[in-house]
Amino acid sequence: MTSEVVENEFEFYSKAEKYWKDVPATVDGMLGGYGHISSIDINSSRKFLQRFLRDGPNRTGTTRALDCGAGIGRITKRLLLPLFKTVDMVDVTEDFLTKAKSYLGEEGRRVRNYFCCGLQDFSPEPNCYDVIWIQWVIGHLTDNHLSDFLKRCRAGLRPNGIVVIKDNMAQEGVIMDDVDSSVCRDLDVVRKIIRRAGLHLLAEERQENFPDEIYHVYTFAMR
Repeated sequence: MTSEVVENEFEFYSKAEKYWKDVPATVDGMLGGYGHISSIDINSSRKFLQRFLRDGPNRTGTTRALDCGAGIGRITKRLLLPLFKTVDMVDVTEDFLTKAKSYLGEEGRRVRNYFCCGLQDFSPEPNCYDVIWIQWVIGHLTDNHLSDFLKRCRAGLRPNGIVVIKDNMAQEGVIMDDVDSSVCRDLDVVRKIIRRAGLHLLAEERQENFPDEIYHVYTFAMR
């Protein structure tokens, strides 16, 4: 639990904000020097997501998506804009959202809103999104804030909408990273938080073909 490793909540959030202010507004910056894995990541995410967008009575719509912890819009550009009519982006670092406007190019016209906000303080518009995509950012929320944010995401879904988390998973327990002021949780802890938020897991998948030295990465779909 984050309560065991986060001693000062205010410091936990402010230190993370300060860390990201000094990160270059590039794909390599967003991926901590692992920019070369971006295509592997996006291709896997697309396959995972498309299983919910196929025809069928419970098919997830493609009207609007929300990119949480969006940075400069790497996921918005490569994954969400090609599949959804409009996308909203939320990130705590204003410089990243400013950079996104040029990085996204012409297709960026279909980004409806750029929200500059930490997820602990952000509420998705109710009944608004077909997909809420949350990647490599849950470690910047305490357990309670993550659970509360996921509850707000649940309220933000349109019929048959899904919330997707893609993130690093620890082997056991919760590990603190003092450099970027984040935590890495194990699978059981993440699943518990998802259940606590009243969400039901629809699919879970481990990312393949990532470098051996980084954490295992898992993707979860829920509603």
